[in-house]
Amino acid sequence: MKPDTKAYIALVFVCIVWGTTYLALRIGVMHYPAFLFAGVRQTVAGTVLAIAALAMNKNKDLSARNIGLQALVGFLLLTIGNGCVTWGEKTVPSGIAAMICAGMPLFAVLFNLMLHKGEKLNLMIGAGMLLGLVGVGLIFRQNLSDISNTAYLWGIAAVLLATCSWAGGSIINKQNTNPVNPFFNSGLQLLFGGLFMLIISPFVDNYQGMDLWNKDGLLALAYLIVFGSILAYAAYMYVLSKLPVGIATVYAYVNPLVAVILGYIILKEEVNIYTGLAFIAIISSVLMVNRGYRQQKEQAIIADNKASAAADKAAGEDS
Repeated sequence: MKPDTKAYIALVFVCIVWGTTYLALRIGVMHYPAFLFAGVRQTVAGTVLAIAALAMNKNKDLSARNIGLQALVGFLLLTIGNGCVTWGEKTVPSGIAAMICAGMPLFAVLFNLMLHKGEKLNLMIGAGMLLGLVGVGLIFRQNLSDISNTAYLWGIAAVLLATCSWAGGSIINKQNTNPVNPFFNSGLQLLFGGLFMLIISPFVDNYQGMDLWNKDGLLALAYLIVFGSILAYAAYMYVLSKLPVGIATVYAYVNPLVAVILGYIILKEEVNIYTGLAFIAIISSVLMVNRGYRQQKEQAIIADNKASAAADKAAGEDS
């Protein structure tokens, strides 16, 4: 099987599994403190994945640079990205959290525009960004009665921060892909991300009323460790190493639909016309921004080819 084919299969797996994790997170935080719950999840998953990766491939890069890079990516993707989503879901419905996270590719493109001077905002990207804001506005319209709830607003802010952090971490990881045992590096990211969350937990979590041996909470934790972290995260890192960021982040289109449907069926979360409109607006905005970004890349290639042809022609006339 070709590497690209494997990458696309891995991407489909990520699209489905990560869509279900919002429901599992929501169930988990009903019984456990958010950062403690997420920290245990990622620390266990990271340890298992790193050991399994070393068992299959003895190669490893333990240089200070690589360790530091994996710690940074783990902090951005997991400590802030996953930790804040988990914390936010204490007050934000799982479907709403997933729709906000669907805007992650928007932030990824925006960060690329900010970091690379040669890339500029075009009409399609600008229109897509505005449509994304409309989608977020519709989410607020759907839950207008919760606007006065400070806890709900903090939850929304946490999910937005997580989305930005995940986008930044994905870009850094893509730009610094280490070919030496990438699955071991994924394990390190999970491990560092989880350890940082456990360090943060005593400062932000409330341990009162924790139901330590709750069956639903433990099942949610086990599912998130095995499927959400070990299998899906390793698959995502593989996808990032083989496919462009714009394609690798396509899971963001599917996750909210899966999350909204499961939240409605299992947790009886509200779904109304604003839910549908917000979903359509956010997914359309991501598609528009990615389209505009591709157009920009194509125009840059054409411009470079013209400049190269002109330079070759001038060189030929001089000779």
